[in-house]
Amino acid sequence: MAPPKEDIATTKHRQFTSGLWATAPCPAIVVDRAGTVVDLNPAADSLLAGVRPGATLPESVPAWLARAHQESTASLAGPGEAALRPAFRGQIGARSFEAHPIPHRDGDTVWWLVDDTGRRRVEEELATERERTEFLAEASNTLLSSLNTDRCMRATAQLASRYLAEAAVVLLPASGRKLPLAYAVDGGAAVRTTVTADPAQVPGLSEALQGFPPVPSRWIDPASLPGWLLPEGFSDTVGSAAVTPLPGHGVPAGVLVLLRGTGSTEFSENEEVFARLFAARAGAALSAARLYAEQSDITRTLMRDLLPPTLERVNGVEFAGGYQPAAAQDRVGGDFYDVHPGSAAGDASLAVLGDVCGKGLDAAVLTGKIRNTLQALTPMAGDHQRMLRLLNGALLNSHHTRFATLVLASVRREQSRVRLRLTSAGHPAPLVIRNDGRVEEIDTRGTLVGALPHIETRTAETDLLPGETCLLYTDGVTEARGGPLGDEMFGEERLMRAVAECAGMPGTAVVERVQMLASQWLHDGRHDDMALVAITAPLTTHLSAVDGHTRGRYTA
Repeated sequence: MAPPKEDIATTKHRQFTSGLWATAPCPAIVVDRAGTVVDLNPAADSLLAGVRPGATLPESVPAWLARAHQESTASLAGPGEAALRPAFRGQIGARSFEAHPIPHRDGDTVWWLVDDTGRRRVEEELATERERTEFLAEASNTLLSSLNTDRCMRATAQLASRYLAEAAVVLLPASGRKLPLAYAVDGGAAVRTTVTADPAQVPGLSEALQGFPPVPSRWIDPASLPGWLLPEGFSDTVGSAAVTPLPGHGVPAGVLVLLRGTGSTEFSENEEVFARLFAARAGAALSAARLYAEQSDITRTLMRDLLPPTLERVNGVEFAGGYQPAAAQDRVGGDFYDVHPGSAAGDASLAVLGDVCGKGLDAAVLTGKIRNTLQALTPMAGDHQRMLRLLNGALLNSHHTRFATLVLASVRREQSRVRLRLTSAGHPAPLVIRNDGRVEEIDTRGTLVGALPHIETRTAETDLLPGETCLLYTDGVTEARGGPLGDEMFGEERLMRAVAECAGMPGTAVVERVQMLASQWLHDGRHDDMALVAITAPLTTHLSAVDGHTRGRYTA
């Protein structure tokens, strides 16, 4: 005769509530195949109020645990498969639990409930920190990839609206009464604009623009925010706002304003701290972009006087110039040229071509000093030797240890001819291209400028007939290395043969021809600075027909 069910349940209960199971710290519930609670230990009784033996799981435990028992008994049958039984997770009250099914006698299952709230919290915090770290790394790469202030503002607003809030506004320190501003909504494309507004309308905004610490978001009344601070496209009512300064390099870079709608949670203290971490990176990028813009403006202003001028006709004489620095990224170097018109009608113009020892910015600084000194000395342009002596003294008395070579050309038009007075100071001799194709090397020479206490020079004179050109050049042209083997100099002979083919050409064409041949010779190889100046006696013209429409022909 089979024992009554009550006796079986009592026996099971006595076995389960005795010994180690009764003192186990983890809640445990014994459930049969039908989903009826057979028994539970004191820890489970304390956790699951109202669960009693004989009750069904769906009636007495959270739904996730009832479903877990159903899935477990359906997929796994025997005790030998205990290791294969998965764990299930769910909430009981405010805490998280893992439920582990263990097969028991007579087909019952013991559900052990392990509190993993702390572990889950740590995992969530770790995932959040990993996500934040990835975001900060992406933000750093994005923000520092550009030195343009507007692009940095837009990137800051877009990143902040994608991760930190529903909308973000970036403001830079005011220029007068105008505030540079960029905003973005939900990670969309940012808009850059300017508003005329009073920062004092927003609590903490004026202080943040001056670099003071942020005020807590709970101190800001969202309803009091002015309309100019609400981005276009942010249709929700503002539920919370945070104002965070953007620290720069020594001076404030701006302010980041974060906005959330009424349906979102307010900014927590942890989120405000993280916003400041992002703001530090954005502020550094904006500050670097601003400093770069300032330095670019300063460089552009200073370089304006260092760049070779554009040459044209002066006092009836045609001038043409060409310059190529040694490095493609440099705009200025050690070669230079200038043309100074005569101070009065009939005075000779002064053309200068020079080559400072060295390349790059250091040479360009000395180049600027030489050009300014020569410009100051133009009233005595009729005396080349005196000009060069004074320049030599000025260079010897400066802190520069570099020297330079120069060629001066006083140019005066006399009826159809052009009279030249040429003086070389350690510089390659000028070349004159005659109309019949002959190339003459002008016999002028002298010592370097800025190297010795005394300078000696020799001046030569020559005339240019209409169509003839005098070419001044630096040794960067003749010493350009290239050719078939890549190490042969262009040389003076090759230059003279090249310019002989330019007889009768305008000065601009002569310069372009020499530059083209030198570039082809180099094959993109390294070279020194190259500068050329062509001085051409213009051709005279008259009309070959009396109707006034036929094209004129050139006559010498």
